[in-house]
Amino acid sequence: MFTGIIQALGHIDRIEQAQGDAVLVVRAESLGLAAANIGDSIAVNGVCLTVTSLQGHVFHADVSNETLDNTTLQQLAAGASVNLEMAVRPSEPLGGHIVSGHVDGVGEVCRSENDARSTRYVIRVPDELARYIAKKGSITVDGVSLTVNEVSGNEFSVNIIPHTQQVTLFGTYKAGTRVNIEVDVIARYVERLLTVGAGKADGLSYSSLVDNGFAPAQ
Repeated sequence: MFTGIIQALGHIDRIEQAQGDAVLVVRAESLGLAAANIGDSIAVNGVCLTVTSLQGHVFHADVSNETLDNTTLQQLAAGASVNLEMAVRPSEPLGGHIVSGHVDGVGEVCRSENDARSTRYVIRVPDELARYIAKKGSITVDGVSLTVNEVSGNEFSVNIIPHTQQVTLFGTYKAGTRVNIEVDVIARYVERLLTVGAGKADGLSYSSLVDNGFAPAQ
């Protein structure tokens, strides 16, 4: 489990082919790997990976074909920068929101514009993910926990403050950049409850949410 607060920028040392899938080798001088162990989870651009080997400031992680097919990790090459976060411990503050590291899909940066000292990014997501994104809700972009400003169709906008621009990959994004998207896990569970409860007198339904003030009447 992660919080979406990026702890360091790392770099891809190399990508090794391994019997049909891949091993990601990441150099992470600023992450504090002295406290890491083999078997720990580290989020790389928002993708939860398991550490399989540690060598100083470098860690290895196996990447399955499923992960390669459904994230931007397949685009990485030696030297590429990546957002890094180690798994949160129970004693640590939850600075962002609950992030699983299970990427739901790949989005694309449409455009960016200055907004006072911040930069506003508009990002397009696949149609099947758009229904999970709500104004003022939480979303994770390449592992960064963010608040959604506006939603229009399958596009949403976020404001990035100068600090986040400097310590994450956002400072490198331009139109066409592909990014990993993880929607708020709460939205996933609400959908599941609605689906399971549909047509049942004792199940959760949209009308029951309206009746109890949790959703607007349609």
